Amino acid sequence: MRYRNTQQLVDDLEQSGQLIRIHEEVDPHLQVAEIQRRAFRAKAPALMFTNVKGTKFPMVCNLFGTMERTRWIFRDTLRALEGIFKLKVDPLDLLKRPWRYTGVPRAGLCTLPKKVKTGPIMENTTTVSQLPQLHSWPMDGGGYVTLPQVYTESPDKPGFMNSNIGMYRVQLTGAPFEKDKEIGLHYQIHRGIGYHHSEALRRNEPLKVNIFVGGPPAMTMAAVMPLPEGIAELIFAGALGGFRMPMVTRKNHLPIMAEADFCISGTVYPGEQKPEGPFGDHLGYYSLAHDFPLMRVDNVYHRNDAIWPFTTVGRPPQEDTVFGEFIHDLTTELVPTVFNGVHEVHAVDPAGVHPLLLAIGSERYVPYAEERQPQELITCGMSLLGNTQTSLSKYAILAAKEDNPGLTTHSYKDFFTHMLERTDFKRDLHFITRSTIDTLDYSGTGLNQGSKLLWTACGSVKRTLGSTLPAHFTLPEGFTDAKMLMSGIVVVKGPKHAASRDEHDNAMFRLAEHLDNIGQLDSIPLVVVADDAQFTAANWDNFLWVTFTRSDPATDIYGAGAFTHCKHWGCTGPLIIDARLKSFHAPALEEAPDVTRSVDAMAAKGGCLHNII
Repeated sequence: MRYRNTQQLVDDLEQSGQLIRIHEEVDPHLQVAEIQRRAFRAKAPALMFTNVKGTKFPMVCNLFGTMERTRWIFRDTLRALEGIFKLKVDPLDLLKRPWRYTGVPRAGLCTLPKKVKTGPIMENTTTVSQLPQLHSWPMDGGGYVTLPQVYTESPDKPGFMNSNIGMYRVQLTGAPFEKDKEIGLHYQIHRGIGYHHSEALRRNEPLKVNIFVGGPPAMTMAAVMPLPEGIAELIFAGALGGFRMPMVTRKNHLPIMAEADFCISGTVYPGEQKPEGPFGDHLGYYSLAHDFPLMRVDNVYHRNDAIWPFTTVGRPPQEDTVFGEFIHDLTTELVPTVFNGVHEVHAVDPAGVHPLLLAIGSERYVPYAEERQPQELITCGMSLLGNTQTSLSKYAILAAKEDNPGLTTHSYKDFFTHMLERTDFKRDLHFITRSTIDTLDYSGTGLNQGSKLLWTACGSVKRTLGSTLPAHFTLPEGFTDAKMLMSGIVVVKGPKHAASRDEHDNAMFRLAEHLDNIGQLDSIPLVVVADDAQFTAANWDNFLWVTFTRSDPATDIYGAGAFTHCKHWGCTGPLIIDARLKSFHAPALEEAPDVTRSVDAMAAKGGCLHNII
């Protein structure tokens, strides 16, 4: 079925047993967010809340809560869209197996948006304060839209083909904003709206913005799709949705999605900013209050049967994990066409996506060399760090396909074993300093600022990894509780971090010197320092989250036998990563105990969510 709006989707999910209506009153302040997170973890059906405190509008969550449900939602169009991507990789396959591509022509015809004079979205108006005010985490600065589709057009070249739809968070209420007249518009670097905003500023013109909520599920997926610059998300939404997206067009107004449930129309004027945040974000920490563009609200529209879809984000995995998996499955065959020499790319969700990128590339530059070393892999890594959303990666770790054709980035143990066995730490670490990092990552030297590490390895096995600590392994004063994650990786508890932002910690130099003096630690090439070694080493999810969200490569990497030669840093080993929380880091997310108790009661026997979450 090709869903044109949220109501059609909700009805079909309910009829197929994939949605449950909850009629007991729920509170959008923290309570529904905790329910949603539990529903996702339980792989529960989607949940429709018909009685939401403080608003007349129902809310629905967990629509994309499982990969199976997400693929089911797009079941009628997914094969055709996959066919389009396959033809991008191998156009001649159409001649070899034309029966595979029967739906492709229709999908192509659906890409062009359809202009209409009016639509259901124009049936009613309301105010921002009457919308559901979702607070996901206790320190959130106000009510937020968490599944927005933010629509802008290029001021230089207006029109559908130069539009952008992005899922940029929107703060509806909070101390800085004038009620019903102002909202906060947060967007991260490297986002399409930023290019439109910069054009408007250059022209000294206001930027018109429409924020859609609900509507065709294909529009929600299009808003998170990392499309190449120059390809409008509206095109992708039409192909995925299976119909031309109807857009209400009026003279001197930005187009409005006709089947949206809500539309907040507004204007961003040059030079107007206000603090947005805090907000509990997808890295598992709060992003703090910073100045972001202020959007002045012009109108708030909604359809008669309007439903407010929402999600929450936090430490992965969450519902946005499914978005990432869905996109990966769609685009995995395109990777070699975008990044020459790269065979597989994995932005690691447990590490918060952007902090860690694992990849497999080719190493063919000098195939006749007696001892191969990373050369083409460095080129591949630079390509990944210079294009699309992979450019936000903080740690990019690349292995050579030729060394193990069966290796995959999705087996963390196998991948890190492969890397640690082959890495020459004197040669294979390449730092990019004073660079840009994800706006939500507070481990760097400032907002949007930090460093990157390109770690490559190829060639023969250089060491045997130890499954236990060597008998002579000791730690200096202040470091305790050494735990093995896997062969070759040990996690230790360190003293409380004592350095300022953008400074090294002398305690880490003491550890590096101590390990260098011990010597003969080649079997333990990686040491991670954490606040809680037992928690960090308990499983891969904990290790990846702590290690790569709490460290900045240039500031927090140390090494036994470290040296700098011709501006290149290396070490004889072990490599040390300082993954302790720093005083300048944003706080980690924690749920409110009283809200947890209220949700516990709803999930208990006799409660409205019993046997659901």
